[in-house]
Amino acid sequence: MNKKSPLSRSGRFKGGVGEDVSRFTESISFDQRLWRHDILGSIAHATMLGSIGVLSKAEAKRIVKALESIGEDIEKGSFEWDTTLEDVHMNIESELTRREPAGAKLHAGRSRNDQVALDMRMWLRDEIVELDVEISNLQKAIVDLAIENDQVVIPGYTHLQRAQPVYISHHLLAYVEMFARDHERLLDAFSRINVCPLGSGALAGSTLALDRKQVASFLGFEDAKGRPVVTQNSMDAVSDRDFAVEFCFIASMTGVHLSRLAEDLILWSSSEFDFIQISDEYTTGSSLMPQKKNPDIAEIARGKSGRLVGNLVSLLTLLKGLPMTYNRDLQEDKERLFDSVDTIRSTIRLMAAMMSNIAVKAENCKNAASDPNLLATDLTDYLVERKVPFREAHHIVGALVALAEKIDKPLNLLSIKEMEGVSKKFKADALDVFDLKKALDKRNITGSPGTKEVKKQLRSWLKRLA
Repeated sequence: MNKKSPLSRSGRFKGGVGEDVSRFTESISFDQRLWRHDILGSIAHATMLGSIGVLSKAEAKRIVKALESIGEDIEKGSFEWDTTLEDVHMNIESELTRREPAGAKLHAGRSRNDQVALDMRMWLRDEIVELDVEISNLQKAIVDLAIENDQVVIPGYTHLQRAQPVYISHHLLAYVEMFARDHERLLDAFSRINVCPLGSGALAGSTLALDRKQVASFLGFEDAKGRPVVTQNSMDAVSDRDFAVEFCFIASMTGVHLSRLAEDLILWSSSEFDFIQISDEYTTGSSLMPQKKNPDIAEIARGKSGRLVGNLVSLLTLLKGLPMTYNRDLQEDKERLFDSVDTIRSTIRLMAAMMSNIAVKAENCKNAASDPNLLATDLTDYLVERKVPFREAHHIVGALVALAEKIDKPLNLLSIKEMEGVSKKFKADALDVFDLKKALDKRNITGSPGTKEVKKQLRSWLKRLA
């Protein structure tokens, strides 16, 4: 039977919606997390209505007191959420009206359309502040690991093939740079989130003399100079979810960076690389193979990136065909946004903790970095410094590598005579190129993995993250 729900409806309708419709359309099961911001927004609105005379000063004060009381009950867990009241806004407004009759006047000049846009912006502002701190903590954990191992050299890779030698610190700092860009994106996005939509009504504002700037200032929607910032088009204000999409993109990009870091850690912890050991607390075993130690945390972090990208695509798809202005489809934005926030924050926290529980196997790294082929490019540079055109030098060293492979001899153990057999451009000092420390010391241009440059970058990041 299609039972009727007691959901409050306007005088336009003769009865309540069906129980199945109520279950299908409710959002209180997930949007109740907006309660703090909904109450704060209502307090700001009530205060403003009191200042413009829509509410008396006494009514405004009683409404604010009742809203604060509701907030205390929700905080204690004693508030009963009613799914038949559909969403967080109606639940709180219904309870407000029950406790304070003047609460029935509170909705003057606003709609759930601008109310939910306000709540989401306020909620996301707070989450971004917390997320930014967590990104910083992850960067600190990576920098700490880099400093602890600032003498360790590993092969750098292209195409997952050994390429040139780098300090492991340099490799790790590459991720610190990535997360710095994520931090910058968050700060940039914050300015577009921090715009107050309240006062836009359902789509066409209000005939009441609402003081939108007062509400904006009350709720902290201000620019760097302390000036209130409000939306400039009521239709855009209630239908805009760019801020949610933009955050989901930033979360996706950060998730991709986490995934790449996780992939390196997974490779480095394998028997084939064996560069690091992840502590037991951040690994798991096998249900069948007793010897296994699996990097599950890193693997799950890698997997979470797909979820974040999925949320972004879901939001973009949701918005692409919507006409102006508010459409009920927009209810689907919250679960995607909430999930992206929860996912990126929990993943960053776990990755930061895991980074603090990794030991680098310096001897294994040293053995891998001792591969003389890693310095083949340096040998090319040796010839270039002796006025050999680069393409010719590249060809000569390639031929030398082929010779070493043919006679099964390491590149750095070829004799000068054997080298001269390939090119007379080689002199006795050519073998000095294969001194790994000297090779790294020579890399001193900005951004390079040279000894001095890496130490400079480590000091810089310590200072920036302090």
